[in-house]
Amino acid sequence: MQTAKRYVSRLTRHTLALVLAGGRGSRLYDLTKWRAKPAVPFGGKFRIIDFPLSNCINSGIGQVGVITQYKSHSLMRHIQRGWGFMRSELDEFVELLPAQQRIETSWYEGTADAVLQNLDIIRGHHPEYVLILAGDHVYKMDYGTMLAAHVESGADITVGCIEVPIDEASAFGVMSVDDELRITEFIEKPEHPRSMPDNPGKALASMGIYVFSAQILFDELAADHELDGSSSHDFGKDIIPSVIKRLRVTAFPFRDPIQNKPAYWRDVGTIDSLWQANLELIGVSPELNLYDANWPIWTYQEQLPPAKFVFDDDNRRGMAVDSMVAGGSIISGSMVRHSSIFSKVIVHSYSEISHAVIFPDVEIGRHCHIQNAVIDRGCRIPDNSRIGFDEAEDRRRFHVSPKGVVLVTPEMLGQDYPHGL
Repeated sequence: MQTAKRYVSRLTRHTLALVLAGGRGSRLYDLTKWRAKPAVPFGGKFRIIDFPLSNCINSGIGQVGVITQYKSHSLMRHIQRGWGFMRSELDEFVELLPAQQRIETSWYEGTADAVLQNLDIIRGHHPEYVLILAGDHVYKMDYGTMLAAHVESGADITVGCIEVPIDEASAFGVMSVDDELRITEFIEKPEHPRSMPDNPGKALASMGIYVFSAQILFDELAADHELDGSSSHDFGKDIIPSVIKRLRVTAFPFRDPIQNKPAYWRDVGTIDSLWQANLELIGVSPELNLYDANWPIWTYQEQLPPAKFVFDDDNRRGMAVDSMVAGGSIISGSMVRHSSIFSKVIVHSYSEISHAVIFPDVEIGRHCHIQNAVIDRGCRIPDNSRIGFDEAEDRRRFHVSPKGVVLVTPEMLGQDYPHGL
């Protein structure tokens, strides 16, 4: 066992992780109007980017580059504040790689182009393996096991994959594999996804996680760059489909090692999925355990006082039931049920909050009734507001998702966005 650990640690020490964090996340509507999707708050005190970054640190990968582009100020600010604990003396770092036109006079045109335009920086770190990660998914994964599988299988490229329902598979890259998990077909966002032979209701979908042997990556990026005009310079659309016939490209199924079933992984790319994933964390035994001391999720943590619940009168009692409440929040004479309350939220008296996700720095006035909602950072909800009860009225003022979740942002309330969104 000790030998196996040393083997994996040697692989992780020679791996450079690149987190692609430049996505706009347009399906999140106004939540990404002024921030990149990886900077969206999640889980009471974190941001989405914290999950792949924490996976790297917990996996023993100490060299990480974060590639940014779209409205990246709050994302870069968060990383600078929360991820500066790495030891440069040990050649550990979380390095920001903003779009800076190092090769072309254009901005990043696709995921592969984003890596290509930082190729001189990547080469300077002399990695043996390069781990490409999406910065906008929520999950816990030991990348060391994937690296070990990549090396042991003799693969040139390894693609992390997960089983998804066939009716949802059109949103992903879908692959077919042989008995040795070698990928025989890869189609990005197919109109009619192919189901798994032994599981007709599921498709094998890409997680947007790739392990490349470094020289293979360099060669394929250069070849793709030469196809200017006939390539969108994207890993899923262009590079992976183009190499499966001539290189050894294998799949790495992401499974729970204890229960041997598909592991927890969420693409929180819509208002509905973001709301649902946050509320899943409130369950008694959620699939994503934030209380796992063996796999901590790191983040920037402001120094805040404990959450406080005040007043205990019959008609004015500060309570939170079946909920998560972060530090610095005050529930004053109001009832909170099955909700996620982020840091520095103030709920004034006589209000009722249910099935809601309340981002940081929100103030909710008196006599408010809110349900089935996502309230963005910095909102000041006026007294006597009713949100989530009258769909026609909600649609007039706010954004309502296909499943009826109401998104409220400061701009929708005629208010300014807070600094450091």
